[in-house]
Amino acid sequence: METLESLKWLKERNLYELASKVAVSLKKIFTPCLAVKDEKVLIVGDVGYENRNVAAVISAAYYLAAEQLKLDAKLMLQNVKSRGDVSDENVIKSLSELKSGNIIILNMSDKLGNIQELGKSFRKWIAKKSHRFISAMSLGDLATSNIELITKAIDVNYKPLQAQHESIRQKLENAKEVHVTTSAGTDLRYGKSGIKSISADGNYTMPGTGGNLPAGEVYSAPSGKEVNGKVVIDGSSRTHEHTILIRNPIELEIENGNIVGIKGGEEAKQLENTLKWAASVAKNPGNVRRICELGIGLNPKASIIGAMIVDDKTLGTAHIGIGSNYWFGGNIYAIIHLDQVFKNPTIYLDDELLKI
Repeated sequence: METLESLKWLKERNLYELASKVAVSLKKIFTPCLAVKDEKVLIVGDVGYENRNVAAVISAAYYLAAEQLKLDAKLMLQNVKSRGDVSDENVIKSLSELKSGNIIILNMSDKLGNIQELGKSFRKWIAKKSHRFISAMSLGDLATSNIELITKAIDVNYKPLQAQHESIRQKLENAKEVHVTTSAGTDLRYGKSGIKSISADGNYTMPGTGGNLPAGEVYSAPSGKEVNGKVVIDGSSRTHEHTILIRNPIELEIENGNIVGIKGGEEAKQLENTLKWAASVAKNPGNVRRICELGIGLNPKASIIGAMIVDDKTLGTAHIGIGSNYWFGGNIYAIIHLDQVFKNPTIYLDDELLKI
């Protein structure tokens, strides 16, 4: 569905008024996050599920905000796409027709889908075309009535947030080893000598760049397999289908960068089943249990809500990633990338306490 049909769809489901309210706060992000001038803005979302239409509402809200700012914007809503699905034909066509140097905003209940002849990697295509983008994926776990939990995390003061991110990014990048502990039992040593750290601070103003909104994390791939210890997941866990709010913590035993043991209740079983599924369909099954990321949440307006796009940005949390990291400087190629969030970490960088 293109703009008029998408707006009609929202009105018929009594979602247009909610999108209008959300648009008020989203107007604030176009300058600090995207440095928008007179570019075209292509906004792609999907229709979501019953009572879980966050992707559609936020996409419409971005469109209405862009319209109020007198930007040249286009809204498209497609059917929900999951792993292996292809994006709707008109979405691929609109992306391909967008001339270099413009802006794309994605909000998906699950995934964008395969963009066919444009390439296997959306980020590589963005860089090639010198576009800028912001994205929020896997929104389908969140009820439409809870949309403010996401918009609140987007509506932050970006200048001080970005300054804090850069300070922590530099400290993390300069560290040879990170030691993370929690009162719940986490005791992890994470080697990262010589590995760059990345700041997801909402600054996507340079051509060819983009990332998540909500913003709010600093993260790094490990140095090879130099990851050892135990992580107790007590925040939320991403499987290949959903984000799970943790009731019974998951205990991960890690040796030489690999998960060698998973203990816990139902949540642990779901994560174990996901890893077994991934190994059964992967070209590189040996990589699906690799620890690929350590991230630190820094967004003061985010909270653990059962949507990983927000959960892993929450101030007072850290997370590890399982699976792929090739797109942010690592060397692991896997069919999955699954963040696992834990609360109240104490973090030492080369034996010096990281103060946040």
